[in-house]
Amino acid sequence: MNLRLKRTPGIYVVGFMGSGKSTIGRLLAHRLGWSFFDIDEEIEAAEKSSITAIFETRGEPEFRRIETEILRQHVAWVERGRPAVLALGGGAFSAAENRRIVENNGLSIWLDCPLDVVSRRVAPESHRPLARDPERFAELYKTRLETYRLADIRIPITSDDASVAVEQILKRAEFA
Repeated sequence: MNLRLKRTPGIYVVGFMGSGKSTIGRLLAHRLGWSFFDIDEEIEAAEKSSITAIFETRGEPEFRRIETEILRQHVAWVERGRPAVLALGGGAFSAAENRRIVENNGLSIWLDCPLDVVSRRVAPESHRPLARDPERFAELYKTRLETYRLADIRIPITSDDASVAVEQILKRAEFA
């Protein structure tokens, strides 16, 4: 296994909303025998509020501050030797501070999912505040691609079957 993963056993799954971060991350954690945490779910539990409500009542900057705080808490557990796969929110990796935290504490995996696929997956969901306007959604997707490309590993999403992506990840040299 990769030396960085041995030192700090953290895997951070990044990508746009609807790319499969939670589903693939959960399955990957299960296959590795590690813990799994979805940062968005952790935020909602800690704040006792939905992400939509946080965006609407406190604004995106406050949401991003909370997101970084929750990420730091989980990374502290990883640093203490608690292996974990974390699914980051779609915008978390866009923040330079969050990327630094992730870079120093394991490996980041970008789920590179095409815009038409994430659009199809997210369209029926109204609880995503940044997905309500299709034009803004597409622009946000294009903007975030630049930072997703900074991830350690890129996994092209070619199927709605999460096990396909997990197999691609586990076949990587970093996991040998």
